[in-house]
Amino acid sequence: MRSLLVSIFILLFITVSAQGTKVSKQTQKLYQQAMSAAEEGNYRVAISLLTTLINSDKFFPDAWLSRAGLHGELRLYPKAVADYEEAFKLNPHATEYKLPYSINLAGMGQFEKALDAVNDFLALPNLNESSRKAATYRKSSYEFAIQQAKESASKNYIFEPKNLGDSINSPFPEYFPSLTIDGKQLIFTRKVQFRNEDFFGTNETNGIWSKAEPLPGGVNTDRNEGAQNISQDGNVLVFTSCDGPDGYGSCDLYYALLTKKGWSEPINMGSVINTEFWESQPSIAPDKRALYFSARGPDGFGGSDIYVSYLMPNGKWGTPLNMGPDINTSGDETSPFIHADNQTLYFGSNGLQGYGKMDLFITRKDSNGHWTKPQNLGYPINTIDDEATLSVASDGVTAYYASDRSDSRGSLDLYSFTLKEEIRPIKTLWIKGKVYDAKTKAGLPSAVELKEITTGQRISKVQTDEEGNYLITLPVGRDYAFLVNRKNYLSFSENFPLASKPSDSTYTIDIPLQPIEVKAVVILKNIFFETGKFELRKESEPELLNLYELLIDNPSLVIQINGHTDNVGKTADNMMLSNNRAKAVVDFLIKKGISASRLLSKGFGETHPMGDNNTEEGRAKNRRTEVEVIRK
Repeated sequence: MRSLLVSIFILLFITVSAQGTKVSKQTQKLYQQAMSAAEEGNYRVAISLLTTLINSDKFFPDAWLSRAGLHGELRLYPKAVADYEEAFKLNPHATEYKLPYSINLAGMGQFEKALDAVNDFLALPNLNESSRKAATYRKSSYEFAIQQAKESASKNYIFEPKNLGDSINSPFPEYFPSLTIDGKQLIFTRKVQFRNEDFFGTNETNGIWSKAEPLPGGVNTDRNEGAQNISQDGNVLVFTSCDGPDGYGSCDLYYALLTKKGWSEPINMGSVINTEFWESQPSIAPDKRALYFSARGPDGFGGSDIYVSYLMPNGKWGTPLNMGPDINTSGDETSPFIHADNQTLYFGSNGLQGYGKMDLFITRKDSNGHWTKPQNLGYPINTIDDEATLSVASDGVTAYYASDRSDSRGSLDLYSFTLKEEIRPIKTLWIKGKVYDAKTKAGLPSAVELKEITTGQRISKVQTDEEGNYLITLPVGRDYAFLVNRKNYLSFSENFPLASKPSDSTYTIDIPLQPIEVKAVVILKNIFFETGKFELRKESEPELLNLYELLIDNPSLVIQINGHTDNVGKTADNMMLSNNRAKAVVDFLIKKGISASRLLSKGFGETHPMGDNNTEEGRAKNRRTEVEVIRK
């Protein structure tokens, strides 16, 4: 940047001499001093000298042009535009400066005026190839911006980033904000003394952030740790560290676990994830079963690409997959961020059409698991400058990013702002709870699986912490089946009609597991039949497969399926219906390969009610299918 600016100054000085313009010695001296200050990177000193020059000789167009260039370098776009326009009044033939003038107009969001200016520049005769290429690139970005404005659904959107304040921001750079699902904990990277990158954390209470402190434990070292992402439950931190003694290449991905003593020491994610090449900027899915990151590898499309690795059944990460040419380009794709909805991915790219430099994009996973065509987040979130990182709170409305805006405490600060509606993620529900022993009440580490009832599609599978606590985010508008299998315990199942529940709501669902012992009984909550019939509905399949896995994991287990009805209809009919329903479950398991010698069925009709048959709620409780342990 500085060498380009210096070249402009030299060009201006030669232009002045060649035109033979009468310039006083004092003007020449000030101008030379300004050029020297600019060469040394002292832009504000140079601006001050040029201002003094202009005050003494306001008819010297080159001073206006030079100050415009400096204002542009400092991204003081309105001042730069004003200076260019004053220079054009003094010298209407200075069309060769319409390109930088257009860039500063675009910096203010005045894309139509910027397009007119760059067209004036392109109309100049004998443009060299590099100038024409640069102007053509800018022209395409201005045309894109104008079209984006026409297509935007949020015509009245106001972009008002709010500095997160002195509790978080400092004279040193802060960047890569990352929040837990409740929005109460914020983790970020700070470049302490502009040298060493460490992680800091802050907590929110009643809308106020606490004083940010280095993360406790061993995660911060004397090396640089950065580009972190905290899991939605706050228990795992994935991040980048470079040139470590246990590293595989220049920069590797690491993780740390939250313990009672703070964060663990960094743990390298291993040779499947890390290579001799650059891996960085990770984002872990809310169910911790997918890891997105940016890397430069030989199988990429050019520059850095976005990859995803999936957690395998054995608990290890699978080979990273390039996310393909719809997302990755010959340029750089960086800083992926997967939202709490587990279906919306934000990332940065300078290879996709944008406003200039690095822009932010959004892509969504459709019902078939495919990612949609990336959409530019639009102006004013994206500008002619670099916008590379974004973190969106679980509410889908509040976004966080790093910027060096005019109100920063120094260098990069953290800001929050409201997202436009059309680029918000899918609305979600938050489910939290605890898996525990139904008899002892002790917490049980377990895997909690959720499937959509109507399709049987697995939406999420999360591992609890060591005390059995779990946290899950789910898309709204669906009904879910909760399934838990754990060795030496009967399977748990429950269905929750959440389709009508409001978004951004939190529900607590604790899960008691019944130890496997003779005469132990649990209700299979996700077995469904049509009224008065015994054919299993398709929605029952996740529950049936869960029961099948229980029998596979416990090969000596003998069970009895018990069928129950309410008291509507004839007693004999209800007895037959309950027998047939219990037998339908047994038949399914036999077809799956379970020995018939391990399976019994019995119908009890209306003889063992759990609820009041005089109410619909009570009758619903009485219509049930149970599994009873006959032999361990």
